Amino acid sequence: MSKLLLVLMRLAHPLPLHLLRLAGSALGWVLHTAARERRHIADANIRACMPELDAPGRARLIRQTFRCFAQGFIDRAVLWHAPAARLRILIRVRGAEHLAACADRPVILLAPHFVGLDAAWARLTLDRRMATMYANQKDAAFNRALIAGRSRFNDPVLLSRQDGVREAFRAMRSGLPLYYLPDMDFGPRDAIFVPFFGIPAATVTAVPRIAGLAGAAVLPCVTALTAQGYEVTIHPPWPDYPSGDLEADTRRMNTFVEQQVRLAPAQYHWLHKRFKTRPPGAASLY
Repeated sequence: MSKLLLVLMRLAHPLPLHLLRLAGSALGWVLHTAARERRHIADANIRACMPELDAPGRARLIRQTFRCFAQGFIDRAVLWHAPAARLRILIRVRGAEHLAACADRPVILLAPHFVGLDAAWARLTLDRRMATMYANQKDAAFNRALIAGRSRFNDPVLLSRQDGVREAFRAMRSGLPLYYLPDMDFGPRDAIFVPFFGIPAATVTAVPRIAGLAGAAVLPCVTALTAQGYEVTIHPPWPDYPSGDLEADTRRMNTFVEQQVRLAPAQYHWLHKRFKTRPPGAASLY
């Protein structure tokens, strides 16, 4: 099934964006209807993080989440196959001057898990060689397609999370900006519990640790799905970061992600078990 879907995505990439977005909306409806477990995960996440929403409000946000997730997935037909000229039109970048100003030092682009994260990567690699880390997918065909799609421009360095942060550190020291996604639950290894929407969340500490070792600037990079395509916002580097207090630095990172989620909650990856790892004795949210 995944091979057929990947073939269809390759064939569909020349289609106008509005048709791809309609296809994404339809796929989102199918997934929302069929993926009962993911609906449960999204509901548990949103119930915990946004208790101010009543049941109809949560249901509405979950439907919007599935639609945005599916649209972002279908848009990979364009991101992985369309020519560079089309990507430059569809993906706008704000704040590129902040990245340019850090050309003389290592850089971490901190990218929260919004549905447009692949769009930012595709657009930024049009102009420079970069490095990133990715999680191996269970489906081998999709994993190969993901790696190929993210490797199209300027010979980027793609590192599996199994490679560890040492290789990422080396890539940065060689002058490559590191596009890093810090806000998923990868278990207790190299993680500490800090609040995310007020809930203790196992959060990787790689960003402050790598930044401290490499003397890197940390620039948040947030991508929004828009009717015209995507808008990538590169924020100024965080001052006094890392501070040397690992917990405070990790907490600061989660606070920023939370602030951005509140601006576009339907575009966040609520379908992931963000609170899968729990403090000792704490009950599962799922």
